[in-house]
Amino acid sequence: MPAYTITTDSNSDVRPEFIKEHEIPVIPQYYAFGETVYGDELNMEPSEFYETMRKGELPKSMANNPAVIQEKFETVLKEGRDILHIAFSSALSGSCNNVRMVAEELLEKYPERKILVFDSLNASLGEGVSVYRAIELKQAGKSLEEVYDILIEEREHVNVLFTVDDLHHLQRGGRVSKTTAVVGSLVNIKPILTVTSTGELLAAGTVRGRKKSLKTLVSRMEAALDKENYGEERMVAIVHGDCIKEAEDVAEMVRQIGFKNIVINDVSPSIGTHAGPGVVGLIFYGKKK
Repeated sequence: MPAYTITTDSNSDVRPEFIKEHEIPVIPQYYAFGETVYGDELNMEPSEFYETMRKGELPKSMANNPAVIQEKFETVLKEGRDILHIAFSSALSGSCNNVRMVAEELLEKYPERKILVFDSLNASLGEGVSVYRAIELKQAGKSLEEVYDILIEEREHVNVLFTVDDLHHLQRGGRVSKTTAVVGSLVNIKPILTVTSTGELLAAGTVRGRKKSLKTLVSRMEAALDKENYGEERMVAIVHGDCIKEAEDVAEMVRQIGFKNIVINDVSPSIGTHAGPGVVGLIFYGKKK
């Protein structure tokens, strides 16, 4: 079986120690405050990033760089290894298509190699759980094609629910109207959002109050579970925008319904740009979205 490498992008929010342990090349996604661009050599710690946002500075995000993609992929190909790349949703960014474009060009140069691009149709650890799953399958002896096919089969079962603490960040990104953001903030309305099967963000209701919004994430998870096909051994992922205590509270609620394989990580700045401080997301395998 030909050797292959699993790659991803920084929007997948896979924990750094896992990336290091499994030698996963990561393509950076960029973000900027003013004229200063971060994401590659220059980075901000998530806590610093979110604190900067709290002080009123508004960042912007940017897609990946084709030249960097080419450099990282070519390093792998020159070693005689194929590539399975797990990508950020093509419905939310041009990054996945950038990867596909570079892959096509490189395959002309290295016709004996394979590059498969898996469009996760997801974001943050919704994308990242597919990275964890791919490594698990690779370690079990699955070929590149077998891993890709399983990821495709399971893709619609990767459920994402999240809530934000400040509606104005969603308003800036065009997800809610300015009126909704102003009125909702005044009456302490918290939205519940999801990622659709086509990789887009969708409002899935509102609740009043922060604690209720976090409990609602877990209650909706319970309603969407498919334990017959995706049991309690499956990974559950929780992401947060500089609010670790609330992420840990959600993790405890998830443990109480029987799940133990729980990963918690920060929402990366390039995604946090749109969600803001206080975002909390819950990712799990369940019924089809």
